[in-house]
Amino acid sequence: MKLQGRRILLAATGGIAAYKTPLVLRQLVKQGAEVRVVLTAAAQQFVAPKTLEVLSGHPVHTELFERSDEFPVLHVGLAEWADLVLIAPATAHLIAKLAHGLADDLLSTLMLSSVAPALLAPAMEENMLLHAAVQANCESLQERGFVLLDPEAGELASGAIGKGRMAEPETIVERVIGLTCQERDLQGMRLLVTAGPTVEDLDPVRFVTNRSSGKMGFAVAQRAVARGAQVVLVAGPTALPIPQGVDYHPVRSALEMLAVCEQVFDTVDGMVLAAAVADYRPAQVATEKMKRHGGGLTIELVENPDIAAALGKRKGERYSICFAMETEDGMERAKEKLQRKNGDLIALNNLRQEGAGFGVDTNIVTLIDAQGQVESLPKMSKLAVADRLLDRLLQAQSQRT
Repeated sequence: MKLQGRRILLAATGGIAAYKTPLVLRQLVKQGAEVRVVLTAAAQQFVAPKTLEVLSGHPVHTELFERSDEFPVLHVGLAEWADLVLIAPATAHLIAKLAHGLADDLLSTLMLSSVAPALLAPAMEENMLLHAAVQANCESLQERGFVLLDPEAGELASGAIGKGRMAEPETIVERVIGLTCQERDLQGMRLLVTAGPTVEDLDPVRFVTNRSSGKMGFAVAQRAVARGAQVVLVAGPTALPIPQGVDYHPVRSALEMLAVCEQVFDTVDGMVLAAAVADYRPAQVATEKMKRHGGGLTIELVENPDIAAALGKRKGERYSICFAMETEDGMERAKEKLQRKNGDLIALNNLRQEGAGFGVDTNIVTLIDAQGQVESLPKMSKLAVADRLLDRLLQAQSQRT
């Protein structure tokens, strides 16, 4: 009964793989989960609501505006009730709706209201699965923290052999178990996460900054919230959507970031400092736009405070994870930074490695701890890297308590 006490919202969309949805539901119930079921209009062409009602022991919901004795506002109530949302099967149409934030039926509307982890089991023909639009939509959802189970290869509804079969019910339920068991492992923790670049103004028009997109720090924040932590996210200017459930503090400059971090520092249990903080700022900021004078221009820069080092001096028992983006002598520089910042773990990556630079959804990091132990990770998504960092933080926290 690995899912005893867990509340799973199971949804099915209109694909032939919906014939497996009752099998998924039956296994969830056998594992002790309490399950509510949502069917789209198309899903009802493949599976009968009555079957799922009997297996779940609860009414099956199909309409956005249907009346419910349990939930006064159905889509809001279902979204708040669920510990995890499982969509099996997830069609290309549903994936596109979620990727673009559409809300024209019960399922898509409740998904915009939900802050619970979401697990999707895509199912479609191989050509559709590999279409650039579908791949882009899948990537968009993964960037926002959705978990997508890789479809399996085999015989498809058309009779063709290829990739696109929905994962088997056993595989889906095991993934649900993994996500929900992990879900609460950071509960009770409050973490400080920094992300993105800082922007140092020259005048009202121009500024000095770097190429950081904020994706790594936002990935850490997403995964920490998903695993039950309270997260204070302090971020420089980015174009990324704010992760749901974080205490968000937008800042601009290194001085502003430091001020906010110091303000909240006494309330947190650990920190992941992923922001790319500018090392220097202009000594003087012009109040008016600087004009061209037909010659060269010299700008005096002064050193910014080292935020990680400043917090490291007063961290006490808090676990501190830092980052080192290097282009040469990475290992030596990372070890020196770790010591200078009084950190417990530093994640080293090399800007020149494909898949490890700014603005991409993957990273290649080497983890170095204060005892000198080194762990090199392969290229993986930034969300997966975030989980590895949080695993180390959780392990250290457990050893200290």
